[in-house]
Amino acid sequence: MRPLSKNTPQDMRTLHFVVHEHKATRLHYDFRLEMGGVLKSWAIPKGPSLNPADKRLAVMVEDHPVEYIDFEGIIPDGSYGAGAVVVWDHGTYEPSDAGNPETQLRSGKFAFILKGKKLKGAFALARFARGQTGKEWLLMKKKDEYADPSWTLKSELTPQRLTTLRVKSPPCNTS
Repeated sequence: MRPLSKNTPQDMRTLHFVVHEHKATRLHYDFRLEMGGVLKSWAIPKGPSLNPADKRLAVMVEDHPVEYIDFEGIIPDGSYGAGAVVVWDHGTYEPSDAGNPETQLRSGKFAFILKGKKLKGAFALARFARGQTGKEWLLMKKKDEYADPSWTLKSELTPQRLTTLRVKSPPCNTS
C-alpha cells in the first residue's frame, strides 16, 4: 500500500487513497487522497457512500504525511483525535480529467476514480461556494456500474477489532 518515492514524477506514480474509520469525540470517517507528497484529508461525519443520491459533507482538515496511510491504533487520551482508528478502505485512484489534480482541487472541483476494496468507480469532490469556512465540500458518488442505491455503510470498528488495537501515536503531529 506504500506509494513510491516523493521524487517520482506525479504522472508516473500510482496514487493511493485511504478511508480511516475514526472513533474520536464522534464517530466519523477520514477520507484521504495522496497528492503532492501528502494525504489531502476530509472528515466525513456520515462516511462515504456508493449511493449516488447521497451527498456527503466532507470537511477539509489538515494534510497528513503519506506515512499515515496505513495507521491503525488508539490515539492516546489528551492527544488531538484521541480514539480508535482503523483502515476502513484503501486502494488506488486516478483523476478523471487530464491536468494537475492539485490545480483541480484548488479550483473547488475534483473528479476521480477509486479502485478500493469497498469504494469503486467514479466520485467527485466539490467545495461549497458559500461555505462558512471554505473547508466544506461534498463527496458524491457518480452513476456508474459500481453505484448501489441500496448501499449501507458497515463499521469495521467491531468489538473484536477493537481488542486488536494498541495505544500508539500516529506518524504526524496530533497535539
